[in-house]
Amino acid sequence: MSTPVTSGSPPNATRPPNARPPIRVLLADDHTLVRRGVRLILDGEPDLTVVAEAGDGAEAVARARDTEVDLAVLDVAMPRMTGLQAARELSRRLPDLHILILTMYDNEEYFFEALRAGASGYVLKSVADRDLVEACRAAVRDEPFIYPGAERALVRSYLERLHRGDGLPERSITEREEEILKLVAEGHTSKEIGELLFISAKTVERHRANLLQKLGMRDRLELTRYAIRAGLIEA
Repeated sequence: MSTPVTSGSPPNATRPPNARPPIRVLLADDHTLVRRGVRLILDGEPDLTVVAEAGDGAEAVARARDTEVDLAVLDVAMPRMTGLQAARELSRRLPDLHILILTMYDNEEYFFEALRAGASGYVLKSVADRDLVEACRAAVRDEPFIYPGAERALVRSYLERLHRGDGLPERSITEREEEILKLVAEGHTSKEIGELLFISAKTVERHRANLLQKLGMRDRLELTRYAIRAGLIEA
C-alpha cells in the first residue's frame, strides 16, 4: 500500500486577480500512480487544486478532518476502509463536504450505493481525463454527475423496476457487516477487528456468523471471494 501524502499545491494555471479561490480537493486512492495522474488533471485547472492525498479510506477521513477541503474524490476499493465507507463517514462528520466517487467499476449497484453514501457524482477512471474536471465542478455546485455512458442504462433499468413494481436495489448486508466482511477478507482476526471497530471479539464473531448465513457461505475463503467480487478488496 502506498504511503499517504498531505500537501498544499497551488494550481498551475494563472487565475485572474478577482477570481474565486480554487476548489480545494482531497484525493484518496491506494495506488500512487493513479493519484499522481489524477492530481495532474486537477492541478492543471485554474479553479481546482489538490491540497491533500490519502492512501486509504480511513486516512481520507482523517485528512478531511484536519485539512480545509471543499471536495473529496474517493476511489471505491481501498484498504482498511473503502471509498463508499469513507463517504458515509464523511457525510456524517462533515455534511457540507462534497464527495465524488472515482472508480474502475461500471456497476449500477455501486452507483446507487454511492448516492446513498452521500456522493453527488460517480466517475469512471477510464474516462477521468474527460469527465473528472466537470464532475468536480458540478459536485461543488450541488449538481449530480453521472458519467454519460451510464445515463441511458440507468434510466432504462429504473423504468423496468417500476414496471415490475420494484424499488431501488436493496443492500444485501448492513453497513457494519460490510465493514467486518472487508476486514475479515483482509485477514484480520476477530480480536483485531474488534479493536479497529471498538466492539468485542464476540460481537465480531456474531456478525461474521450472520454474514455466512445471509450469503450462504461456509468459511473465510468464500467471504474473501465475495469481497473481491463486491469491490471491497482487490484480488
